Amino acid sequence: MTPSPVSARPRVGTLLLAALFVTAGTLHFVTPGFFDRIVPPWVPLSARQATLVSGAAEVLGGLGLLHPRTRPAARWGLIALLVAVFPANVWMAQDPERFRVSPLVAWGRLPLQPLLIWAVWRAGR
Repeated sequence: MTPSPVSARPRVGTLLLAALFVTAGTLHFVTPGFFDRIVPPWVPLSARQATLVSGAAEVLGGLGLLHPRTRPAARWGLIALLVAVFPANVWMAQDPERFRVSPLVAWGRLPLQPLLIWAVWRAGR
């Protein structure tokens, strides 16, 4: 049995995942103040630099999922990004009022991270 060839056309789930990352990444540039506030103080970049770098990584990763040649690299890049930003999500969940976010949203995001990693893993094949 031979392995199935990589599809040139992304599946619906991959398209939705790509749209999610491109939209989220774009928001880092459109409304950077929100993202700046949730950067933990121990991050070695300025809050704005971290916001712009992570936003660019989300946009590039999302776009990378759309082409079969770039999907594997996009998969690893997005997984690395999701792992890297997880501490910021924990930081926000510990004091959601400080970040003007509902505690339900702040804590609800945490279990979504492994699900996103799984979805990116599958989409990036």
